[in-house]
Amino acid sequence: MDIIYSDSARIKAKGTAPILDKVTPANGSAYQEMIKGVNIDFYNPNGTIDGNLVCDYAIRRDNELKTEFRKNVVVKSSKGDTFSSQELIWDESKKIFYSNQRVYVKGVDGSVGEGINFKAPQDFSTYEMDSGNGELNMKEGVTP
Repeated sequence: MDIIYSDSARIKAKGTAPILDKVTPANGSAYQEMIKGVNIDFYNPNGTIDGNLVCDYAIRRDNELKTEFRKNVVVKSSKGDTFSSQELIWDESKKIFYSNQRVYVKGVDGSVGEGINFKAPQDFSTYEMDSGNGELNMKEGVTP
């Protein structure tokens, strides 16, 4: 299954899932389940891929406009940072990713960190988390 997410006629993301089950319970909200995982490429305004998300399982709850990515979730941002966790949730209406699970971050500069209560805009340009620890690589510089 190929899934395309667009806004104002521009492709923002394209996902591929080997299996997508659409479930419409008689007494509940409809959802889409990707039991064999998903691979999503994120596109910048120029139409080139600048990020990626892969996981082993995902579920999108239609009424909530939320997608839960679970099991071996790995995100590579446009800046080259890598985020990994056992769960990340995408809130479409707020345009954020978040998780209460532990999230590990590896920066393109070799910095590493981890924390809980993770929150980032959907482009992963910045992020915040609590109870964090790690190692930062800082460049020496001259302050003006």
